[in-house]
Amino acid sequence: MVFGVLLTVFCVLRMRRCYKSYSQNFNFLLNALENGDYTFRFSESRLSMREREMNAMMNRIRDILANARKETIENENFLSLILESVSTGIIILDGRGIVQRVNRTALDMLGLSVFTHTNQLQAINETFPELFSRLKNGDNLQIALTTEREELQISLQVSQIRLKRGLMRIISLSSIGNELEMKEMESWIRLIRVMTHEIMNSIAPVTSLSETMLFMHRDAAVSPESLKQNTLEAFETISSTASGLLSFVESYRKFTAVPKPKIQDFSLNVLIDKIVKLHETTVRQKNIELTVSISKPVTLSADENLISQALINLVKNAVEAVGEDRGGEITISVVSPATDRLCIDVANSGEPIPADILPHIFVPFFTTKPSGSGIGLSVSRYIMRLHGGKLQHSVSRNGMTVFSMIFHVL
Repeated sequence: MVFGVLLTVFCVLRMRRCYKSYSQNFNFLLNALENGDYTFRFSESRLSMREREMNAMMNRIRDILANARKETIENENFLSLILESVSTGIIILDGRGIVQRVNRTALDMLGLSVFTHTNQLQAINETFPELFSRLKNGDNLQIALTTEREELQISLQVSQIRLKRGLMRIISLSSIGNELEMKEMESWIRLIRVMTHEIMNSIAPVTSLSETMLFMHRDAAVSPESLKQNTLEAFETISSTASGLLSFVESYRKFTAVPKPKIQDFSLNVLIDKIVKLHETTVRQKNIELTVSISKPVTLSADENLISQALINLVKNAVEAVGEDRGGEITISVVSPATDRLCIDVANSGEPIPADILPHIFVPFFTTKPSGSGIGLSVSRYIMRLHGGKLQHSVSRNGMTVFSMIFHVL
């Protein structure tokens, strides 16, 4: 019995020692892993078989987690290499405006050596901290960044992802200055081409008539009566051509004299009613069905006179597109495709704009109408840009030509 008791006590003490050893090893393992220390290794020699098995199992756990951590670090380094290699600026923000990651391209664009919080953007532009804090998924806007070296036009796009540590916003910054300069140059070339065409068409007959009259005055064989008649006809032609050239110059003056908008709230419903009444007689004479679709009262914050001018241009073009004595349909609708946007769509059932003409419809003084000035659409687009919006052309599902005045609203 004494031997049995001693053996039992020995086994209990042995089990307690093993439990204490296992517990210490497990605590050491967990603490080391929590602190990111993978340099340890448990001994697998000079121990009992059970202890060797247990230590081998913990070493295996350590190896698995160490390999996983190594792979994670490699993936992070690979991601960092990609971020630093792209020409697009990348900023990753959390919900508190803290910068989780930023690449060198973004720092160069912002003109910052270190970027840790959106509040630092106040040094660039006092409105940027609030602007960046209000960014949400899907936003796409343009901003101007002025640094010590240059002013950059930046396209800013936002996407987001929800991680365990919270919602992350991924902001990409792309310099679009070169693209804008190219488009601006193309616009100037088109404008100069149109103006040159108009001026040459006016100057060519004047030059030809002048040379003809000089030749007739020097020719002694031409009778005075014939010379008088030809002179009168030449002066009439020159006067008519000069009037056309003056009209063209006046159109240019109107295009460049659009005033700065005076922003105030007004009822869009009332404005559209006025424009409909203004064209009421014309659409009745041409048997055109003009309908208005606006579901609720809308208050717009803009320059009412300028918006009225742009909307009148679009309705006038729609009436002309439908044509004479052919009937047709024109609709004016107000829609809100998003909470921060308001669209005024003017659609007509006339012939669609030919594909070869479509790229030129917003070019000043470009027109296919015999009596048109070619500034209606260009002035309307300019007015929308002054209001921070845009004017777009599209074709609806039922084949109607649509011009949309798009406003960004708060």
